[in-house]
Amino acid sequence: MAQRSTRRVFYGSLVHATSLRHIQACPRALIGVSDDGVIDWVLDDVDSASIQDAMLSKGWQIEDVDFIELGFGQWIMPGFVDTHTHAPQYPNMGIGGQYELLDWLKNVTFPTEAKFEDVEFAKKAYTSVVERVLDCGTTTCCYYATLHLPATRVLADICHAKGQRAFIGKCNMDRHASEAYQESSPAQSLADTETIISYIGSLEDPLVQPILTPRFAIACCDDLLAGLGTIASQHPDMAIQTHISENPSEIAFTGELFPDCDTYAHVYDKFGLLREKTILAHGVHLKDSELDLIKSRNAGISHCPTSNFNLRSGIANVADMLDRGIKVGLGTDVSGGYSPSILTAIQHASIASKILAFQAPSPPDSSSSSFSQKQLPLSALLYLATQGGADLCGLSSVIGTITPGKQFDAILVDVTKGGVEGIWVEQEVGEELGIQNKARLLEMLEKFLFCGDSRNVRTVWVKGCVVGGAQKH
Repeated sequence: MAQRSTRRVFYGSLVHATSLRHIQACPRALIGVSDDGVIDWVLDDVDSASIQDAMLSKGWQIEDVDFIELGFGQWIMPGFVDTHTHAPQYPNMGIGGQYELLDWLKNVTFPTEAKFEDVEFAKKAYTSVVERVLDCGTTTCCYYATLHLPATRVLADICHAKGQRAFIGKCNMDRHASEAYQESSPAQSLADTETIISYIGSLEDPLVQPILTPRFAIACCDDLLAGLGTIASQHPDMAIQTHISENPSEIAFTGELFPDCDTYAHVYDKFGLLREKTILAHGVHLKDSELDLIKSRNAGISHCPTSNFNLRSGIANVADMLDRGIKVGLGTDVSGGYSPSILTAIQHASIASKILAFQAPSPPDSSSSSFSQKQLPLSALLYLATQGGADLCGLSSVIGTITPGKQFDAILVDVTKGGVEGIWVEQEVGEELGIQNKARLLEMLEKFLFCGDSRNVRTVWVKGCVVGGAQKH
């Protein structure tokens, strides 16, 4: 259960990506978080002797707050946003790597998801999933559930109880799955979708929201997609999530099923499902016309590099998407992806961009400000994992950076604890009091992103409430 929020002040290092090109690193930040979980103020260079005066200038007194002073190798940063994962696939995470997408679904994934017809199994599995995701530092998660209405209710209840910011989608899939695991009709699928939307609304929890979830075009007949488009029109602010252009065989089959549509993206557009807050997972093989359409509809892409590598789907050209101004976030895509941590997605996003860079036909123009044909910089990787995900989910002004007026969805990172073999950090002269300069702080950030894991995520907050971490207070 999430702990109740209280007024807090943090003193120490703060790191966040304010743009794709810039990381703000503040070694001596003072952060005031109100008791409703909103960031009230941030001061970026406060001497330790001036803390009380700085707080008084904001009308706060140190004796009235929970004052948390960070030590060496610790910092506050925004929580991660996972824009694409499958909650019922955690039980089969790490297996099936011998398959490509469609065979993997048939032989590994659909049989696992079918087990969630058992509500007790769903309760046990989903409790573990949400706790694990939170402990990885993921404060916001876009979950695909299964086609089962009762089990999807369970996932929503657990996210609500645990305090995670979450988008919960009951999968719509009435064809081309398996006899044992697909919905009986478009009417049933749509009715269950309306029911889960109402149920999640009845929780009266702004952190937990419904999201329309046509699994992918292959799994939905025209009547089902048309019905989902109608529901979407009735809920103009609701997010939508689905898959697009992940695998060549999938793309070819989609073309056979929808011969009247020029491209995969046009299928979703035809049925009114391509719009702002539409989260399209993968986008590995998108055509220029599709990228133009996605941009024009203000939709975006969830980049899932771990899954793209693991299922041999290909490499999404994220740099080109960013140059086009398309919104991009990161997704773990469990269990095509074999890790629940956005850190793994960051690492693989970096590798993917490097592969595309050295495969480029000519050296990149070093004087150009574009991302294309270059490896993604650290600032872009951090942005995609935080603010980029927030942008994709329609939460740009709510989370993603540690900025006054936003909600305190944050993690406390500690690279000196946890026994993580890959991180080597030693105090240098002058760092005994926990203050490190900006260059040193950025160095430690890079070590965390590429060598860290959940043991370095000491505490996790969502809207000011402690919800997870290796050392929950």
